[in-house]
Amino acid sequence: MKTVTIRDLTIGNDSPLTVIAGPCQLESYDHAAMIAEAMKKACAAAGAGYVFKASYDKANRTSVSGKRGLGMDAGLEVLAKIRREFDVPTLTDIHSEAQCAPVAEAVDILQIPAFLCRQTDLLVAAGNTGAVINIKKGQFLAPWDMVNVVKKVESTGNDRILLTERGTSFGYNTLVADMRGLPTMAKTGYPVVMDATHSVQQPGGQGGSSGGQREFAPVMARCAVSLGIGAVFIETHEAPDTAPSDGPNMIPLDQMPALVASLMQFDALAKADPLRV
Repeated sequence: MKTVTIRDLTIGNDSPLTVIAGPCQLESYDHAAMIAEAMKKACAAAGAGYVFKASYDKANRTSVSGKRGLGMDAGLEVLAKIRREFDVPTLTDIHSEAQCAPVAEAVDILQIPAFLCRQTDLLVAAGNTGAVINIKKGQFLAPWDMVNVVKKVESTGNDRILLTERGTSFGYNTLVADMRGLPTMAKTGYPVVMDATHSVQQPGGQGGSSGGQREFAPVMARCAVSLGIGAVFIETHEAPDTAPSDGPNMIPLDQMPALVASLMQFDALAKADPLRV
């Protein structure tokens, strides 16, 4: 079983749980800093590792009028400052080969969006940076098919890989999360991540934007963590209903300390008696 080390943080399916959390998109440095501070404190209190996440550009919004974020230059400046000021690893999405190298200078983890998980040139360019690569399994892809995705990054000599479950398309505007996918992807040897908030998203469910069922996000997180995984991915915001993107599936920030504490209890049980499939 492989582990991925980022400075003093180790992410692994048999290591203490890491929480990857932050707003869906960057709004400002002050907003990002407020969430980073709250989440770092909550994770430290519960004994969880912490990675700050946020997107500088939401390139796959449902509507052309959807807010996309701060943009690459301003966004990377914010992410680099969050990493420096709070001494936490940071994660953000990339969407093209040209973005890989400059983004890797500002953050620790490059995230491959689910829709792009089979884009060979993007995966190779990301792998060549030497950064940690978090690949979200496509909504259209079987978990066992992630082996082929992993090999594309491995071809660069980079084995700092995380694999994320974020739900599978089920009819129109609906996703389902098949928990069998987590141990299946773990057979690659790489740390597995559960995206608890995007897995309750309802893509395009509000016509011009996506809907979601945030009340079920903690359910997804508990289910996944109880299996024994490397990390859980949770988007959070102090006022989800007014957030510029993915508000319907984000967890309110004031609920996160209790949720993280609860998840660490499930994690301890899972790691004490590892699941074998």
